[in-house]
Amino acid sequence: MAVMAIAVVAQSTGVVLSKSPLFRNGIRSFPPFSVRFSSSASTVSSTLHSAGKPCRHKWRTAVASLVERGGVQIARDDVVRDEPTNNIPDTIFTKIGMQLHRRNQHPIGILKNAIYDYFDTNYANKFDKFDDLSPIVSVKENFDDVLVPPDHVSRSYNDTYYIDPQTVLRCHTSAHQAELLSKGYKHFLVTGDVYRRDSIDSTHYPVFHQMEGVRVFRPIDWESSGKDGTTYAAEDLKKCLEGLARHLFGAVEMRWIDTYFPFTDPSFELEIYFKEKWLEVLGCGVTEQEILNRSGNADDVAWAFGLGLERLAMVLFDIPDIRLFWSSDERFTSQFSGGQLGMKFKPFSKYPPCYKDMSFWISESFTENNLCEVIRGVAGDLVEEVTLIDNFTNKKGMTSHCYRITYRSMERSLTDEEINDLQWNVREQVESKLNVVLR
Repeated sequence: MAVMAIAVVAQSTGVVLSKSPLFRNGIRSFPPFSVRFSSSASTVSSTLHSAGKPCRHKWRTAVASLVERGGVQIARDDVVRDEPTNNIPDTIFTKIGMQLHRRNQHPIGILKNAIYDYFDTNYANKFDKFDDLSPIVSVKENFDDVLVPPDHVSRSYNDTYYIDPQTVLRCHTSAHQAELLSKGYKHFLVTGDVYRRDSIDSTHYPVFHQMEGVRVFRPIDWESSGKDGTTYAAEDLKKCLEGLARHLFGAVEMRWIDTYFPFTDPSFELEIYFKEKWLEVLGCGVTEQEILNRSGNADDVAWAFGLGLERLAMVLFDIPDIRLFWSSDERFTSQFSGGQLGMKFKPFSKYPPCYKDMSFWISESFTENNLCEVIRGVAGDLVEEVTLIDNFTNKKGMTSHCYRITYRSMERSLTDEEINDLQWNVREQVESKLNVVLR
């Protein structure tokens, strides 16, 4: 067994924007994998055996059996099930009822309302708004209805939280697009919490928030312009979103980047020059005609955009770590007021990180997302980052990975005892659930 050394070093974390929230490309597809924990990092025990090793706890605490969602109760069994394809831990279930985007004093809610203000001012009484749709959707709604190919990596159990083979926690707000179009909505904004199995660092979290915007045009809207419907919609889209960027960021330089999304063509990303660097703001495009045809809008054209609220809020409010959005510490929550976009976050303390390294021989089924899911299940938001620092393959063809786990609380200093306790439990869970051999 490798010796686990601990170091306490001050470290600053910068903001890095990830790829477009409208659609995220993965790396490869993996078979179903189930990780299920009921854990709470706040209940970490620092009790030690007389021999000096941390106690091996079950790391299970009671979780709520129901969460409220717009007056509708979602039971734990609706989300976390004892069946092979379910890969949702209790820690994810407990986030469903929190709805940060509906809290007017929270940075996510403040940003959502600022975007609403822009559309209300420029498109009075035009856009319907939805911010409490259920995050439980069908595979058809999440993937098929927005033309995600059957073999696309985003469908894998490595990337998406599956309730059962036909049901998922939505991984983008686009999951509601086809249904709303079929119901006759022509201009709408959808905001909600979305869920993706992902890496652990300062800008990634398995739950975050998106806003989807859609506008439909009838032939009468573009026929007199002398332009075809696609060109007319693309120009209107860019004008709309450039105005939104100025509304949020002020008079900034902008540029458009051609890109690819399965559900729009042409597709674009909008970047702005902000704080001396180019930042991606959103992804968008002209809606694929097949989506409109299926929803009863065959004669129309439409545009759609999607943006990640956390990514923009981290820049606008100077928030350095995505975990802070979920903090109930008054030193964080008291800094923000409804309607005050861009109030700069003042760090209340910078607690030192604690580093632990872990090496093991991997199996063919091993993925980093599965590893991160196990670590989150034990340490919760006490884990700040998981980084691959070394890997090699020996003469027998066996591959070894070494990961550095950074533990850091945003609210207090962690003790050596509780970090050791966490790390021992992480090692036990990694070995038992991921079919690896510790070194």
